[in-house]
Order: sequence, then structure tokens, then C-alpha cells
Amino acid sequence: MDVPDGFASGAPCDTKSIAVPSHWQLEGYGAPQYTNTEYPFPVDPPRAPRGPVGSYRCMTQVPPSWLDAVAHGARVVLRTEGIDSFGELWCNGTLLGATVGSRLPHEFDVTDLVHDGDNLIAVHVHQWSAASYLEDQDMWWLSGIFRPVTLRLLPSGLPSDVRCHADFDPATGDGILTVTSDLPAEVGVPQLGITGSTGEPISVGMVQPWTAETPRLYDVQVTTPAGTVTQRVGFRRVDVSDGVFRLNGRRTVLRGVNRHDFHPDRGRALTRDDLLDDVLVLKRHNVNAVRTSHYPPHPDFLDLCDEFGLYVIDECDLETHGFVDFGWRRNPSADPQWRDALVDRMRRTVTRDRNHPCVVMWSLGNEAGTGSSVSAMATWCREADPTRPIHYEPDQNTADTDVWSQMYPGHDAVSAIADRAEPALPDVHADAARRGKPYILCEFAHAMGNGAGATAEYLRDVERSDRMIGAFVWEMFDHGLRTSIDGRPTWGYGGDFGETLHSGNFCCDGLLFPDRTPSPAMLDWAALNAPARIRVTDHEVHVRNIRDHRDTSDLSYRWTITDESGNEYDGPLIIPPIARGASVTVALPVEVLDIFDAPHGELAVTVHAYLTNETAYAPAGFEVSNSTAEIPATAGAEDDTAVAVVAPTPTARTLTVGPAEINRATGMLTRLFGNPLAGPSLTLWRAPTDNDHGGGLNGDLTPVATHWSRMGLHRLTHELLDLQVDDRSIVTMVRSAPADSDIAVVTRAVWSAQTDVVRCHLSCTPEGEWSHPVARIGWMLQLPDWTGDFTWWGDGPGESYIDSRNGTRLGLWRRSLDQLHTPYVRPQENGQRSNVRWGELQATDAADVTGLRIAADRPIGMTVRRHSLDQLARAAHDSQLEAEGTTWWHLDVAQHGLGSAACGPEPLPQHTLMMQPQALTLRFTATG
Repeated sequence: MDVPDGFASGAPCDTKSIAVPSHWQLEGYGAPQYTNTEYPFPVDPPRAPRGPVGSYRCMTQVPPSWLDAVAHGARVVLRTEGIDSFGELWCNGTLLGATVGSRLPHEFDVTDLVHDGDNLIAVHVHQWSAASYLEDQDMWWLSGIFRPVTLRLLPSGLPSDVRCHADFDPATGDGILTVTSDLPAEVGVPQLGITGSTGEPISVGMVQPWTAETPRLYDVQVTTPAGTVTQRVGFRRVDVSDGVFRLNGRRTVLRGVNRHDFHPDRGRALTRDDLLDDVLVLKRHNVNAVRTSHYPPHPDFLDLCDEFGLYVIDECDLETHGFVDFGWRRNPSADPQWRDALVDRMRRTVTRDRNHPCVVMWSLGNEAGTGSSVSAMATWCREADPTRPIHYEPDQNTADTDVWSQMYPGHDAVSAIADRAEPALPDVHADAARRGKPYILCEFAHAMGNGAGATAEYLRDVERSDRMIGAFVWEMFDHGLRTSIDGRPTWGYGGDFGETLHSGNFCCDGLLFPDRTPSPAMLDWAALNAPARIRVTDHEVHVRNIRDHRDTSDLSYRWTITDESGNEYDGPLIIPPIARGASVTVALPVEVLDIFDAPHGELAVTVHAYLTNETAYAPAGFEVSNSTAEIPATAGAEDDTAVAVVAPTPTARTLTVGPAEINRATGMLTRLFGNPLAGPSLTLWRAPTDNDHGGGLNGDLTPVATHWSRMGLHRLTHELLDLQVDDRSIVTMVRSAPADSDIAVVTRAVWSAQTDVVRCHLSCTPEGEWSHPVARIGWMLQLPDWTGDFTWWGDGPGESYIDSRNGTRLGLWRRSLDQLHTPYVRPQENGQRSNVRWGELQATDAADVTGLRIAADRPIGMTVRRHSLDQLARAAHDSQLEAEGTTWWHLDVAQHGLGSAACGPEPLPQHTLMMQPQALTLRFTATG
């Protein structure tokens, strides 16, 4: 694109209005493009292709008071916070210079250029530049001025560069404040009544230290005759000692997420309200840490983390991941000509953010390989700010870092690291150095689509070993952009905007859906990190405070009891404050035990922990954790198995046993309690999740979904082998197998009935060699399109799977069929409710439809949906799903785990489902 002649000087030309901050691709100019690692242009560093240029200009007024101040030595500075990727700036026709580093600030002195009246600011933004090679950060390529641009007045004699180091001595509880600035000044802390001078340590006496649990801030005033600069600080000390990461002298566990700046309408052009929403949702879901992947965030985000309490690993604006496709040849990290550029990015990151107490660690960048330029960044950072440890995951020998960091390791490897028993490095000195450093999972649990699984197992290792710093889920958001396809609103991902090179829906891998709605994975992660970890038995409650820095005096507790009929009982539970890391055990109240002693069916007793008072991030009464115990039914509960059965009745095409009709040719149901239906048919497949499509860490790196396809699990056919009838039951034998395969499963079904009850005992036996996992082992019913709700006694209210069920609990739940569906951006297996004893499709207004309840003799997984497995597997977007006039009801003995194989380990062995004999008894009854 050619830049208009005279544009920067105000020459007339055809212009259009555009919002700033924004990305021009989201304002109707060009199109967004998502890649994970691939560069969207030919790789020939340092040259970048000629590409689109966005030319901006605006008029701004300078207050007369500013001009008066300038006459007395004040300076006027133009500051940009974010321009992607390279900007050339003019003020009133004079070239100021250029910006490099899209997520970093730039300042230009315009004192001698501004005047009374209108002042013209012009910017030419180039989409591509040499800097683009350093910004390949697994995100949408979006261009423009996407963070604020401001004019600032710097009065003469007022400090413009202030650094506050607010140290905390955990041995004495005293704060030590050291302030340096570009001008000598007096220092004061009004809340503490302390004064001093810049350049010297000031002992401030006893202070309340800053932590994410207790984010106490103080105002530091830096004063010269020209005025006062105020800086918020938190007194705290971060250090690594004896191989342990500590905050204020105490081992502190980071329970985190990786976070890009993102909004589905505005991309990285965020408002303060957007940022506040992000902080609040994290605090309300028990997240205490953020890694700013993979660049410094919007500056307001760190202000909010200071205020509300979140630990931050602040990452430099650096990633060169695309060079991995070329064996890291010509990678800037190992090229001396890029050294100054990389060090400059680190310098500006530290300089911008060093006063924030929330920043507990610097990160040199992400997935940029290793080399002398990265080492130079570490050297500069360590000299400039020795108060924080340095992180960089590619440095697996920890030559430049203070911590050892990894992405997506297998669980066995993490357990060995927790025990300091990992395989040794070849160099004994490097091995000894790394073994003495703490360890962090900077990325794990890839939350793409339905996942991730096994977070609990990883977190147990993090918590049990003081070598472990913490774990950060990848990532916070699904990066779906709001768009429409075929006239239907949807979330767009790679390939939806006409791109020829893209990484598909790999950008949709977050704990929050694009509109910031928490996914089931977020609820799972929140439950695991609840500050009060509760365990309930049939007579007592055990509570452990997993906080690192404060007690639980801010929490209150209640108990609730729910039975299968929907009756509820509740009352307060008195639990004394628990010191950090400590536990208490209290007896359940007498009134609870009295309920247990009375005759009853199965009960769910839950203990809830709430915030007693309103906090900055949540109202009083906000629930932070809960735990449920299952109380078995008392002896003497109703049992109808001894009631006389009804003899089967044959007809030409069917066999009738009580209210059930079975097709003679197929051995399957055709009607039940008057409802037309088909099944139960054996089902071994699911619509593959994003993690099922990933290669994981298994030996051949073949996605499990590929194995399922090769095995033909999605195209089973069912053949009746035998049908036997006597005066009590109908027995069928059905062989289920795919074409072109010698593997099969034979299901034996025994049907019997009383007047208003139908029973089916199902057992399945595999034939042939089953060398790979299967997706599920269960049976499926097909019913007419159902408009009534689904009620169940089991885990809820949301979906859950064998390795992701911490965010649910036993209870009586009711939802519409639409509410049972989880709207993952790309459709896939979803909606299972696990640990279900019985489920009921409630009667509808249709005269010929009867409500149906199915109870199992063991807890099973139930999924009820309007979409077939085939449609879920074919659809590219949730908006493309169509009701098919059928309701599918899955009754699963087991499902394969979720894992993280889209970008990490496959499900753990205990969550891997291999084909094996199974048995299940179902009890069918009609409901009103």
C-alpha cells in the first residue's frame, strides 16, 4: 500500500474514521490471520515483505497551561503503548522516529513541535517488519494502534523515572523502601508516617506485606519543589533459596493460567473494563497467578493485579517459534546481529513494569530457542533487577535462568522431578545446578475443546514437593473472533477469514469461551485450587487451608443434604479459623446425624465454604469451595426385584415383555411405555475431542482418533445372532462389528418385566485383538425429538469425565436438553454427566409421549443430546449444529479420559479405556 503524499503534513486526501485503539483487520480493512508457529510470509531474516500500511492521523489540542509550563522548562512527550508491528510517527509534519516492539511503550519528545491550537499527529503502521520475526506468538496476526496513545506533560524539576523497591524482611516484619529517580527527591509514605530521601534505604518499620491473598498497597510520594509523583507499592520479597521459590520467606505455590490480551470483538485492543473482567473471573475461580504469554500485557492489567492480588510472570515480547520448522537455522536468538534488539525488549519490559509488586518473576520470552542473544538478555536483566528470578522455558540446562521450566511433560516425569530424581544431564556441573533450582510447569493441561484432563494428578505433585513452584494451564481464553458463517453468528478461528495459511482452531484452547463464559475445565481448575479443601465423611468434616499466607477467618460454612426426591435440608457449620497450610476436623452437627439415622434413600451431604464479607472481587456469600459425601440408603429401601415378572408375548414382528416391544429381526427395542425408540445399541466411539485428535506423547504419535477411525468404531453394524424366549424373559445375542475388521463385541441382553417396570441385563464380550483404547463402552437409545427436561441423580450440574470431574458434585439436577450441551467452538464429545444412578426424560405436552426413567445398578455416565455423534464429528462450528428430530441417550459404563494430547500428554494409564468385558443392569420405568 502506498502512503499518500503529504499525509503526515496534513495534505488533503481521502480518509475514513477508525477507532483507536483498534486493529484495522477488525474494523473492516483486511482480514485477521491465525497461526501457531508458522510465519505468514517468506522467512528471510532480517528482511520482511512489503505489506499493508495503515496511515493514521488526528488533531489534538494542547492546553494553554501546558504551553505556559513549557516556557518554564516542562517537556511534552508523546507515548504509545502498543503498535503492531512497526510505526513511523510525525508531529506537525516532523518525523519523530519509529516504534519497534509491538507490545512495548515508546516515548517521543515533542516539546519543540507542539503549539497552541490544533496539532497534527500522524502515524504510518506497517503490518510487517523485521520485528515480526520476534513476534511469532501463537496468536492472531492483527495490526494497528491497539493500545492507547497519549500526550503527557512532564513539569520541569519533577522526576520522570522513579523506581521503588519495597522490600520486606520476613524475620522482623519490617519494610525497607529504596527509591531511586532521575532527580533527587524527598520520599514519604503517608500511611506509615515515614519520610526519607531518594537513593537511600528507608526502614519503615512493621508493614502488612503484599501477597496475592493479602494485596496490601501503600502510596509512596516522591516530592521535589516542582511537585509530587505518587507510586503504589507493595512490600514483599521474592527469592529462591535452598531450591525453593519463596515469597516473604514462605514457600508459595503459583496456581495459574497463561493469558494473552484478547477480546472476541476487539482483539488485543482492550479496555480497562475488559481487564477488570479478566482479573475478577480469575479471582472468583481461585486462580492466583498469571503468565503473560507471550509479551508484556496491557499496563492497566498489572495495576489491577497489584490491587486485587495476582502473581505475575511478566514475559518479554519475544517468540521466534517459526524457526523450529527450519531446524532453528538463522534464529535471531543465536544471531549476534539481533542481540541489541533482544536486550532492548528486555530492558523496556523491566523498566515499564519493575514497580509492580505483582510481578514475581521475569520471563525472557517464549519458544525462541537459545543462544548468545538470549544469554545477553538474562545478563542485563539480572544486573538491572536482582530482586526477581528469571524464567525461560527453552533453557533446559538453566544456564541463564533461576528456575527450571517445562511444557507438557508426562506425569511420571513430573513426579520424578518433584522427588529430585529426574534423569541426569550429561554435564555433571549443569546437572547439579539445575537439580538445585525450583521447577515450574509454565504450560500444562492444554485446555483445548473438551479438556484438559488429569490436572488433579499434576497438582498433587506440585503441592507435595517444595521444589515445585506451581503450574499454569494453557490457556485462559478461546481466541474465537465474533463473526458469522452462512448467516449465523459464530466464533471464527483460523481459516474462517479466507486465509490460505493458518492453524485452524488451535487458538481455541482456553478455560473461558470467547465471551468469557467459564468452561467446565475452568470449574475443574477452580475446584482444585479452592482455598479451603474440604473432605466430608458420614460423620465428620476435614478442612485444609491450602493458602500460603493467610488463615481462613474470612470464610463461613454451611452443610446441605439433598435426597433423590429433591428434599433439601441445611444449616450452619462452625469451623474455627485455620492457619495457613493447617487442617482441622470437626464432627457433623447432631441434626445431620439424625437425618442419617432416619430411614432414607441415598443422600448427598455437602459442606460449602463462603466468603463471610464482601471483598474487592466477590460479594459476601460467594462460594469458594464445596465437597460432597454420598450416604448410602438405609436397609429396607424399596426393592421390587421379587415382584412376579410378566411372561413375554410373541407377535409376527415383535416380542412384547410388559411395556416393552422388541424387534424379532434386530433384538432391539422398538417401543417402551408407548414411546417409539430404538436400541440399546453398543457404542464404542465418540465425536473426537480436540485432544483425541492430538498425537500426545505415545510411542507412534498417532492420535487416538486415528486409531478409532482405523478400527471402524464409528461405523459399527449390529447383527442378531440368537434370540431365546421363555416364560420369564427374552434373551438376545447381538454381534457389533465394523466392516473390513475381525474385531467385534457380542452383547447379551436379558429382558424381563413386571407390570410397570422393565429390566435389561446387558453384558458384552470382545472378540479379536483390541490393541488400542476405545472411546467409550456403553449403549445408546434413539428416541423422538424430546422437548421435556432431563433430571438426574448424579454428578452435576455441568459435564464431567473420568479425569475432569472436580468441578461437579453429587446431587439432584434438572436441565433442558439444550442446557446439557457444552458449546465448544469446534463441536466434539460433550455433555456427559458422570456418576449417575438414574436419569429421567420428563414427560412432554405431546399426548403420545410418556416420561422415561432409566436407573442403573452402578454409577454410569449419561449423555442426552439432540445431535448425533456423526454430526458432532463433522461440524466445524457449534452454530452449524442442527436438530435432527431425534434424541440420543447414551448410557456409558466408561469413557476414555480427556488428557491433553492436542498439545501434551495423552490420558494417564488409569484413565485409558481398553476394551474389556462389561456388564450393566438397567431398570426402565415410566413417569408422569
